[in-house]
Amino acid sequence: MNPFRRSPFVIIASVLVYIFLYAPIVGLILYSFNASRTNVTFEGFIPAFSERIVMDGSLVKSSPCGPFHWYCDLAKNQDVAEAAGNTLTIAFVATIISTVIGTMAALALQRYNFKMKPFSQLSLYIPIVIPEIVMGIGILTLFSQFFGWANNFFNLVGDARLSMGIATVAVSHIAFMVPFVTLVVQARLQGFDKSYEEAAMDLGANEWITFKRVTFPMILPGVMSGALLAFTLSLDDFVITFFTNGPGSTTLPIYVYGLLRRIITPQVNALSTVWILVVFLAVMALQILQNREQKPQH
Repeated sequence: MNPFRRSPFVIIASVLVYIFLYAPIVGLILYSFNASRTNVTFEGFIPAFSERIVMDGSLVKSSPCGPFHWYCDLAKNQDVAEAAGNTLTIAFVATIISTVIGTMAALALQRYNFKMKPFSQLSLYIPIVIPEIVMGIGILTLFSQFFGWANNFFNLVGDARLSMGIATVAVSHIAFMVPFVTLVVQARLQGFDKSYEEAAMDLGANEWITFKRVTFPMILPGVMSGALLAFTLSLDDFVITFFTNGPGSTTLPIYVYGLLRRIITPQVNALSTVWILVVFLAVMALQILQNREQKPQH
């Protein structure tokens, strides 16, 4: 019997799993080219027309952009551009800070023994296990109480008053993502051989040089994995952002939710398709970078 021959059952099961996972995404992308404005049924692709857009009821008969009519509408939408900018700004800031904090926490928990270590290790799972809505309400309560106290104590009025905004969303994302980064980096540190660090220090390197040239390159794949996880969590987060955002800090998930409360047009699908493409390219770039880091040097 050929050991490399795969069972037909395994092949069929694998195909069904992939269909289950990716059929909704394929359908979402397909409906971004829909001629129907209601996005309930697929009415076909929009034909190109060089001069004007003709609409018949709920159908777009023709468009200068052809099948990409909804993408052209999306490109002209300033609210989408602002929401995308807020989302990326929050994601980059939160990812960088949470990755630094999470990496330091993982190194501390892996290397040192202290009385509160079991509690510190256990506390990492609390933000992961509890429902996001509970954490969102808790963070909202914390900010509301702190801002109220600070505004009264310092007599802040008008624009000087502390209020919800991009900063509160970023801080909330950092608090939510640090445990994820810490656990991912800890998993990488499980098989770390300390003899490499000891050899570097025996050869005269101080602690900083040892970390920079020995420790960090060895744990870099874990750090990058944690950073990617944090970045995607920040991009996709809705619940915590919903409770902690304020004027001028609308993110894409919040904006899409606002669209869904009205008529669902294919512009929502176009926006989701672009977002899927952005995340896919980010994952590919990180994978290529990881492969280069893991490739043996000659």
